[in-house]
Amino acid sequence: MKLAFDGTDFHGWQRQGTFRTVQLVLQAAVQRVVRHPVVLEGCGRTDAGVHAAGHVSHFITTCTMEPYRMRHAIGSRLDRDLSIVTLREVQPEFHARRSASSKLYRYRIHASTNRPVENMTDRYTHHIWRPLDVAAMQAGARHFVGEMDFASMASAGHGRVSTVRRVIRCEVEQHLDEVRIDVEGTGFMYRQVRNMTGTLVDVGVGRWKPDHVAEVLRSCDRTQAGPALPARGLTMQWVRYPQHLLRRPRGESTGENAPVDA
Repeated sequence: MKLAFDGTDFHGWQRQGTFRTVQLVLQAAVQRVVRHPVVLEGCGRTDAGVHAAGHVSHFITTCTMEPYRMRHAIGSRLDRDLSIVTLREVQPEFHARRSASSKLYRYRIHASTNRPVENMTDRYTHHIWRPLDVAAMQAGARHFVGEMDFASMASAGHGRVSTVRRVIRCEVEQHLDEVRIDVEGTGFMYRQVRNMTGTLVDVGVGRWKPDHVAEVLRSCDRTQAGPALPARGLTMQWVRYPQHLLRRPRGESTGENAPVDA
């Protein structure tokens, strides 16, 4: 299942007792339709307040309902802030998290003296009351690309044995008053992307030179990096998987790896 959700009123993805999480709400709806218990596996744990345009999860079922009917049946039982974009049958060895080749997160910043509500983006952007030096941020972002120790971008409680991660690309673009930071990687730690974007904002406001990002990474010291930006500006855009794990109509091909909805 490819999911889209507004994370504002969710306590993140992962089930946490009786708190309203995406996993809790979605699993209840799935079980009502397939009429047996399911284990819902997600591609990753988004934090409270983080949104998604292409979060992926999977479950195993004995239900023989056609996928397009199942999507409608489950989707009609969901609240307005959660939607199933696509639902398909995949290869038995597919796993939403372990099979992922890469993920793309986008952080949106409204950099203006005007409020983001004027563009109807208040729930999905972080507001900074001044313009940002996008060229400097682009130069700083290049230091994040590659496989390296991201200990300085790992918040306390990340729970990982290793802090080495691979970032495939980190791009900064401006669209009118909105600055967008796209980060694609093979996996991320708790708040890693929000810490990275906070560090780039420090470059964008002139607090640091772009090359200071490399110094922060070499330090492996979280206290040397910028602050974690608020969850409201972060959206999981898509997850990419090896093509052979996704069943396709006969004759359709999109290459070695493809987003789950390709």
